[in-house]
Parts: sequence; structure tokens; C-alpha cells
Amino acid sequence: MEALRHPAVAGRFYPEDRDTLLNDLRSFLRGREAPRPGLACMVPHAGYIYSGSVAGAVFADLEIPSRCLLLCPNHTGRGRPLAIVSQGAWQTPLGTIPIDSRLAETLKQRCPLLSEDAEAHRGEHAIEVVLPFLQQSRPQLTFVPIALGTGNFTALEELGEALAAVAHTQEQPVLIIASSDMNHYENDAITRVKDTKAIERILALDARGLYDVVIQEDISMCGFGPAVAMLTAAKRLGATSAKLIKYATSGDVFGDRDMVVGYAGVVVR
Repeated sequence: MEALRHPAVAGRFYPEDRDTLLNDLRSFLRGREAPRPGLACMVPHAGYIYSGSVAGAVFADLEIPSRCLLLCPNHTGRGRPLAIVSQGAWQTPLGTIPIDSRLAETLKQRCPLLSEDAEAHRGEHAIEVVLPFLQQSRPQLTFVPIALGTGNFTALEELGEALAAVAHTQEQPVLIIASSDMNHYENDAITRVKDTKAIERILALDARGLYDVVIQEDISMCGFGPAVAMLTAAKRLGATSAKLIKYATSGDVFGDRDMVVGYAGVVVR
């Protein structure tokens, strides 16, 4: 039997009850009237109460194709530094989503740095919390999960080049999704200043600039690696613009501005 990954954070980061989850998703995706195709996007992965509205605004703006490449940071520290899973399916309260085995195998051939490794994904939340949005927007969906536990620019750039090369050869469109929160656990004012610097580089489609500003300004953007790879791929695929769809911090929810996390939603076309 192919491996089925069961939810690791349902009931904590997002509702475990199907009906409650559907109600939340419909609320976050409200206004999804004229979505347009895109090459890539960046969405946050915190608990829905904090960042669901930001992720929802992105997916309301995007026409979701039937195939997606999902890149996330490795928060658990388990497994290989560039970990892909190419067989099986993932389960959420909305059902199962098959892994696109052909797309995954093609990507592994194109990028030898990728290692087959389910352990890196076992308890990781950053892709799991994105999947229900995709299921609600595009019920018939396949995807490829990739967890990045490296901050090496050359490796991230190589992965981005491979993502673009593989996506370019597909007959059907492939959406590249980077899962990332922004600056962590500083006050709201500092977080907004730091996040603005990172977002400026993202909107300029500047992968190297994003990498440099995150390092130089000590911006604790957990998914800068996925974002660097995504931007590299998008530029190679001919992207000409990136738009900030929504920005918020956790302080916007509860009003505590002393220690917040930033959330940005960006669409690349």
C-alpha cells in the first residue's frame, strides 16, 4: 500500500471537524469571484486564527491549477536538508490529496540534491495547513511536498532552477507555493520594519536580495529558503510582477503588540 500521511496538527492549527473547517475556509476565501492564473505565491502557515485570512486572500486571488509544488521550511529539524516525498497521499479533514509521483520523480532527476525522505514531513505543519485551502479551491488536486532544512543559497538556487525547468516542460500548469511566516517574536513596530525590507525584495523578484536582507537584518523569516527557491523559479519562468495581497501580524488578532509574528501573502505572475 502507498503511504498515507495522517494530519499532524488538525485540531491545533486548524479545525479537525470537517464542517467547522469548511466554514472557516469559506470565510477566508470570501470574495473569490474572478481568480486569475499565477506562476507562484507565498502564503503563511500559522494557526488559522492568526494567518488564515492572509492565506485565504492569496488563494481567493489565484486560479488554482490541478498540480502544485509546495515548499516549506523544516521546523522539526528531522530528516534530510532537501526532503521530498514522491509516493502516497496526504490526508486532511476534507479528504486525501494524492502526491504527483510523475512530477516528483522528474524533479528528483533534475535536482539530485533532493532526497526521498518522509521523516522530514512527518510532524511538519507548514504544508499541511495550506492543503485545505487548495482542496477547497481545487478539489481534484495533486501536489509534491518539499521540506527545506538548509540556508545554503547555492542549494536553494539550484532547486529553484530545477523547479522552473520541470514546470516549463509540463503540458498542464504547475503552481509553485512557498510556505513561510515572516519575522518572529519581536514587537510589532520592529517586525513591520523588518518585514517591509524582506517584502520589498520579494516584490522585486530578487531572490538573492531577499536572502541577503534576511541574513544581514537578522529577519527571522522561517521560510526564506522556500521563498528564495520560489522566486528563482518564477523569474526563470518569465515572471514580471509580484503583488502583496495582504499583510498582518499576530498582534492584529489579539492586540498584544509586544511579541508578534508577521504574515505576508504574495502572488507572482
